[in-house]
Amino acid sequence: MLPFISPRKYREMVAEISRLGDNQIRNIGLVVMVIGVVVLFIVRG
Repeated sequence: MLPFISPRKYREMVAEISRLGDNQIRNIGLVVMVIGVVVLFIVRG
């Protein structure tokens, strides 16, 4: 949805992500997945 709503901001975000190292991207992905699982437990709980 972000590319549709704000293409410029999306481009900036992708450029920033491309500057990060592999481990930083993995850590961010892990944190986002854990947050998603927690939110699911709260919503479904």
